[in-house]
Amino acid sequence: MDIRSVDLNLLVVFDAMVEHRSVTRAAEALGLSQPATSAAVGRLRTLFDDALFVKTGTEMRPTPRAAELAEPVRRVVATVKGEILRVQRFDARTADRCFTIIAPDIAEIKLLPPALAHLAQHAPNARLRTLAIPRNAAAETLESGAAELAVGYFPDLRKAGFYQQKLFSTHLSCMVRRDHPTIGARMSAKQYFAASHALVSPDGRQHVFDQFLQQQGLKRRVVLEISHYMSLLPIIESTDLVATVPHDLAELCAQHAAIRVLPSPIKSPAIEVHQFWHGRFHKDPGHVWLRGVLHGAFGG
Repeated sequence: MDIRSVDLNLLVVFDAMVEHRSVTRAAEALGLSQPATSAAVGRLRTLFDDALFVKTGTEMRPTPRAAELAEPVRRVVATVKGEILRVQRFDARTADRCFTIIAPDIAEIKLLPPALAHLAQHAPNARLRTLAIPRNAAAETLESGAAELAVGYFPDLRKAGFYQQKLFSTHLSCMVRRDHPTIGARMSAKQYFAASHALVSPDGRQHVFDQFLQQQGLKRRVVLEISHYMSLLPIIESTDLVATVPHDLAELCAQHAAIRVLPSPIKSPAIEVHQFWHGRFHKDPGHVWLRGVLHGAFGG
């Protein structure tokens, strides 16, 4: 028998007939009309080349072939109903799952405190893990499922097959050491371009701000390029360098080091931070929940 010729609905009717031993009662249990159920029984007889159910007194009793098929058919129907057609659900309160997020250190600083607070209250058994990888490797990591989300600035993910959602916007501020010899409470554009700068470039690409300056025909003097934002604390605190960073990070650094935060004299476009994910996981209930947690924390 060719499996392509088997209508799954016929197996459901077969299972109902085994249980109820009546076309009328089987039809009522399945919510079908009696003629439709009778027609299905006829197709079953053709399919298996056997009478299957024979009128005996007030019942339609199964033939030996039907009795032989009863248990395997019931298992198939139960498997389809309970596993294949089961509605996917995610219960955060009981979920024992580790979520992996691609995030540079600056995203970790902004992301983890509110996310962990939410997990502690609503998903006590869930865990978070972050990865710092080059931006050009993010697509493959999300496609494979090695990470659920990427949070930050990932221009390579703005393409077919990926989704994105804005989390928040921020602006750039400048950091200098508290006792900087030439820069006071404010910094002029002239002072900015006369100064030496420290640049954070997590994966070696040109900084978005420098791309903006190029478009304006401007260029700053970068004397130090590093990979991690948090490395700026001892560097800025102990040198005359200027760092231009997202404002939230600058405020955090000022809490932990002898650093002053100044408005940037160069008005650049706001920085938009998004979360990105691959289409394979768009409908996964746990994934949907995680995206909602992050968007609720930052996007309202």
